[in-house]
Amino acid sequence: MKVNQLKDELQNRDVIDLLSERHELLRRLAEEKWNKHHTIYISNSEWCILGIVYKKQLMISDVAKGVEFTRQATHKFIKSLEAKGLVKVTDVEHSKKHKAIRMTEFGQECFEKNECYKAEIEQQLINTIGEDHVNNLKSILELSWNMEQLEA
Repeated sequence: MKVNQLKDELQNRDVIDLLSERHELLRRLAEEKWNKHHTIYISNSEWCILGIVYKKQLMISDVAKGVEFTRQATHKFIKSLEAKGLVKVTDVEHSKKHKAIRMTEFGQECFEKNECYKAEIEQQLINTIGEDHVNNLKSILELSWNMEQLEA
């Protein structure tokens, strides 16, 4: 596909499609950068959980409340992370029902390395579209969105 044709197609997209396509592209770049240097596969959902528990010990139920996937899926991802040695799940004192999760040292090293890869991708984006555009984009995305108003 020619560059001009791609530009025309992107101009005809709505904001939802544009955000989705760019998000998918950036996530794929981050995944490829990780996979290029490491043999351990970590899914985007697993990265999300690692980001929540980074330098914290939380109840698994609290982690499940902070993600956009089901409680069952959260438990599945946590079991996978534990099998990879990235997190440790422990019993909570005075509770037979609740479990706590914390990142292992290996998990912390992986998370921090991935944060470096993401910073490299952001720098490449700055080099491509300019620092002002990246800063403006970040400022816009950090604004509070009144979702109830959008749903009406």
